[in-house]
Amino acid sequence: MKLRLDETSLRLRLEPEETAEFGRTGHLETAVPLGPGAAGLLRYSLERAADVPALTVRQELGRIRVLVPAAQADSWAGSDEIGLRTKVEVAENQFLLILVEKDLGCAH
Repeated sequence: MKLRLDETSLRLRLEPEETAEFGRTGHLETAVPLGPGAAGLLRYSLERAADVPALTVRQELGRIRVLVPAAQADSWAGSDEIGLRTKVEVAENQFLLILVEKDLGCAH
């Protein structure tokens, strides 16, 4: 699962195998080592969540969680739909675009 961040967006791209795993388990997580030990890891995850009404992001110490409502996660993972997207207000008049996409590879 690839993470792309900039000032206004957060994007996750899933390989077909990852999309299938997310459909089965409702959870994907990746850790990027930025320093020594567990404290040096940046973790990011995609999670099926029964308690969220819409696609959203939660930031915790050393971790970014993208949460997808359970029904939306189940239907998206098994469908031909390429992506999920939403815009959330993270501060007054400051928005973050969240994109979760199936990576279909190049069609050359």
